[in-house]
Amino acid sequence: MAKELLRYYAEQQYAEELEELKKADSDSKPKNWNLSPQMVVKYLMGGKLKNGFEVSSKYIGDQRLMEIAVATLLTDRALLLYGLPGTAKSWVSEHLAAAISGDSTMIIQGTAGTGEEQIKYGWNYAKLLSEGPTESALVATPIMTAMKNGKIARIEELTRIGADVQDSLITILSEKTLAIPELNTEIQAETGFNIIATANNRDKGVNEMSSALKRRFNTVILPLPEDIDSEVKIVKQRVSGFSKRMDIQIGEPEAEQIKRVVTIFRELRSGATQDNKTKLKQPSGTLSTAEAISVVNNGLALAKYFDNGSLSAQSLVSGIIGAVIKEPVQDTIVWQEYLETVVKRRSGWKDIYEIGTKDLE
Repeated sequence: MAKELLRYYAEQQYAEELEELKKADSDSKPKNWNLSPQMVVKYLMGGKLKNGFEVSSKYIGDQRLMEIAVATLLTDRALLLYGLPGTAKSWVSEHLAAAISGDSTMIIQGTAGTGEEQIKYGWNYAKLLSEGPTESALVATPIMTAMKNGKIARIEELTRIGADVQDSLITILSEKTLAIPELNTEIQAETGFNIIATANNRDKGVNEMSSALKRRFNTVILPLPEDIDSEVKIVKQRVSGFSKRMDIQIGEPEAEQIKRVVTIFRELRSGATQDNKTKLKQPSGTLSTAEAISVVNNGLALAKYFDNGSLSAQSLVSGIIGAVIKEPVQDTIVWQEYLETVVKRRSGWKDIYEIGTKDLE
């Protein structure tokens, strides 16, 4: 019996699309690329192929940004996807790696505890003690594996890694080699190797990148969605996968609830109502598209198992409050003011006002 995984890698989830793109690909492919640059962009942006096959959109936004990102990976520079939390940096990174290398799993998750051995290489200490430094005792990192195979490696949250550890990437990116002095050898990167990193400067715990490292990257800034329709579309698209696993049908009533969540987040994020007639206090959190997706997913789970099975304000408001109120005193005032000045007066939003007010009591 086939296992039902909680989360599939991009190359697993979109295997059919990647295969159809490969069949329809008549453009030249760089060495060790699964698809041509044009088809990588097609995979990201979506659209219909000549044979009528429909490719779903992975990135909803400016196609030029994706073209620049793909073009960067053809050069000797690495790609840095930069922006506020929730601007689909990790999502785009994963899908770029899946389309180019057919493998998005060569990833390093950046944290304050990430060490140089997780960037370069490590050792199997049992073998190291018994054999000394040998090739069999060497533990390859995702970057080393990508270098050997001409693939794309990914580094998530690069700026959460300490600055001295970040700089261990400089030689790898400039010389395309990884020295292993213990074995008196080095790894030279195969054609096709590159690195996609993501970073933001909004969260706490960010370490500034050195100028030397910045020069090894081409930076593509991913913006927040320009308009509410684009953001609603992104949230609906990302939520649909969750709703299928939960066996919850997303229909028109649910779509309207999603729009209300996105509206609340956009207004609080920008500090003004959509019509710009009312200025608002802004909460301490980012209230990004990612948080909106999380709130809707949580609402769907509540609706299915504890409410009436339909996504409603009752299922959503607790999640909205949890996303808005990060600093208990400051953000509670922000939320209360928003309820009284905007939600209370807005037609059709009485349910959110009543539940939101009650939950604060």
